[in-house]
Amino acid sequence: MAKQQAVTDILRQYHPVPDRFDELGSLGSGPKPHWRPLLQQLNLESVAGLNLRAQAVSNAIAEDGVTYNVYEDPRGDTRPWEVDLLPLVLGADEWQWLSKAVTQRAELLDSVLADLYGEQSLLKQGLMPPALVYGQAGFQWPCQGIKPAGGRFLHLYAVDLARAPDGGWWVMADRTQAPSGAGYALQNRLVISRAFPAPFHNLPVTNLSEFFQGFQNSLAGMSPAGTESPLCVLLTPGRFNETYFEHVFLARYLGFPLVEGQDLTVRDDTVYLKTLQGLRRVHAIYRRLDDGFCDPLELRADSVLGIPGLLGAVRAGKVLMANALGSGVLESAALFGFLPEISKKLLGSPLAMPSVASWWCGEKPALDYVIEHLDELVIKPAFASMRMEPVFGYQVKGAEREALLKKMHAHPHAFVGQELVHLSQAPVWKGDQDQPLATRSIGLRLFAAATPSGWRVMPGGLTRVAMDEGVEVISMQRGGLSKDTWVQARYTAPSKSLIKKRLQVSDLLDGERDTPSRVGENLFWMGRHSERAEGTARLLRAAFNRLSGHDQASEEALLGLQQAAEQFGTLPEPEEDAVPEPLPDVLLRAVSDVTSPGSIAAILQALLFNASQVRDRLSSDNWHTLNRVGKPLRPAPTTPDQSIRALNLVLLDCISLAGFAMDDITRDASWVFLVIGRRLERLANLCTLICVPLLSDRFSRQAMLEWLLEVANSEVTYRTRYRRTPELLGVIHTLVIDASNPHSVMFQLRQLQKDLPEMSRKTGQLFPPDLNESLQRLQALDLHPFERKRPDKACEVLAELLYDIRSEAYRVSDEIQRQCFIHTRYSDRPVKPD
Repeated sequence: MAKQQAVTDILRQYHPVPDRFDELGSLGSGPKPHWRPLLQQLNLESVAGLNLRAQAVSNAIAEDGVTYNVYEDPRGDTRPWEVDLLPLVLGADEWQWLSKAVTQRAELLDSVLADLYGEQSLLKQGLMPPALVYGQAGFQWPCQGIKPAGGRFLHLYAVDLARAPDGGWWVMADRTQAPSGAGYALQNRLVISRAFPAPFHNLPVTNLSEFFQGFQNSLAGMSPAGTESPLCVLLTPGRFNETYFEHVFLARYLGFPLVEGQDLTVRDDTVYLKTLQGLRRVHAIYRRLDDGFCDPLELRADSVLGIPGLLGAVRAGKVLMANALGSGVLESAALFGFLPEISKKLLGSPLAMPSVASWWCGEKPALDYVIEHLDELVIKPAFASMRMEPVFGYQVKGAEREALLKKMHAHPHAFVGQELVHLSQAPVWKGDQDQPLATRSIGLRLFAAATPSGWRVMPGGLTRVAMDEGVEVISMQRGGLSKDTWVQARYTAPSKSLIKKRLQVSDLLDGERDTPSRVGENLFWMGRHSERAEGTARLLRAAFNRLSGHDQASEEALLGLQQAAEQFGTLPEPEEDAVPEPLPDVLLRAVSDVTSPGSIAAILQALLFNASQVRDRLSSDNWHTLNRVGKPLRPAPTTPDQSIRALNLVLLDCISLAGFAMDDITRDASWVFLVIGRRLERLANLCTLICVPLLSDRFSRQAMLEWLLEVANSEVTYRTRYRRTPELLGVIHTLVIDASNPHSVMFQLRQLQKDLPEMSRKTGQLFPPDLNESLQRLQALDLHPFERKRPDKACEVLAELLYDIRSEAYRVSDEIQRQCFIHTRYSDRPVKPD
């Protein structure tokens, strides 16, 4: 009796709408039995205590970095995922029925796909209108006749369900292309089960890990690996996708390398992953990329996200695609009205769970019915590729109604009328002292995975919640909430997880084996861009500091800086017969004009892009510095003094990034590329800088030595050594020959001679020691001619040597890209499989 009283107390604060199905079951006979363990826990605590639990859930989401990127949201890709404190609870008997119904529907849709891309008997027998298939972008003509590896078209299926006022479940949408949400459902489970451990175990709640393990084993088992150890990857569109967190999370949980299209290549109808160790064959691809974008060669030619030749590998049966390319054709709501008869034909049984009543307006009787009953229906697009929001018929009046009817008559095949279903409601935690519970409409997304032993339905799912009371449309893009979904187990089962509790030796050995080349490439260019930003900032600061000089030496120094900036690409080279622009204006633009490729702003933008691609490899302190590095340029400096202050701040951050590169990032195979990138960029920049005064006349050369030491960051080294004004011999020794100066040419060459073999050892690439000849020539350089009063010939010889060294540096950079990133030379030999 006490327990019943406790349950009643919390329900006094809950006010469901009478004409809706209430998931809690609080109306009439009281809450459903499977809700009571949770409700009893709620009544044991105060509102303040439960608010602390809700805050703990929010903190866990933030700490785990769970995000959902809503387009045009001011928070961008940092928008946190929102999960309600209270789960949706489903009873064991109801779940058993739901599971069987979802399994049947998944099997049916897999059979439909096999027919549409095979014999097409459904079209020939009139069970499905050809216009519904051929008239939409979802049908991929190049996929016709392909028999997928493993025999399945669907490997992961999702279905959106809604409950009608009478308690019956209806299918609202099928997700057959690249369904999202399974990872978020798992993340919800991790945080909510920790928030309510007692009711979670007392119910008890069915574990999710066996579902993911089945999916994992399915991809490996159905892949065309033969005797090889199967390699499965997760293909993502990249970090700008709204569900990118889920891609990262699932890749880690399933143990799949997370790859983008540029990480994969097709050779001889075989898909390979471009790793730092070479090409490694891919046997299965779990894709989160829409059909058309997967292969620009045969599908969408404008796609920059896919892999050219992928469809050829699929056609040859050399790679498994989950889901099969072309599976998006079934995401049309217009198909709902035809599925009952198709089910009888293909499965020999009626549909266990009906779709919401739908009328495709492409048929004249259906169009007439929809128009006559418009106030009772929701008008939706017939095909997923159409950009159209659902329209509630009773809401459109006057001119708006006439416009809608005109469109429907003009293009009837593009519209579907669906019965207006009043969604069920469930409690959400509001946290107010007077009204802690609120009522919201909900929808349920369930997942099914194909396994060698049949379909396995995730015992739970993603419960989506409307953002406000009374809102009928549920959309995460509109800011909706989510809930964990608890399914009552018939017996208590031991907790399982795919996350290993303890590391094994194999984990330690294999940690870097499948590192995509893209990681090394972005670290390489991150190193080059950070070094380039630092060098360019020093060069522009030196130029601004000399703008106010009026003597001939200052003018010659400024002329040399301008020449160096032009060779750097920081300043545009002057055009013939063009009126020269005032130098201060040109320099200001070189600081903050992001449209100018060599400006500080453009270099920092490129640096941040590279860093964003390897975010998980950077510490929080490193990332904070990267986020701060471009802020001094916003707003853009408008005077030389403002520019100098901004450049000083940029330089401090660049120096911090250099420290992070050497002392903050784990020194694995990918780290070597960051360091080599910095070395090659510094080497090329030094050679460019030194050659400017070397190839100038004697008076100009002497005027340039001071800024040369300053821009090369070697002023202190020179003055400590020689305690005199800059002289050519001492400057050349400091910047060219002195192996103890980290800003000299010799230092870079010697370090690269250590780093390049280290890169070869860690990546297994056959990289040649290209800089040996340059190092030997530099070591043989005779400095005695620079003692003469007129060392012009010696300066020309040294400049020629430095230009050759710069060319070698660029050649090494190109060779690294060919071998390690593009894989067009030595590394086009595939890595030997396990």
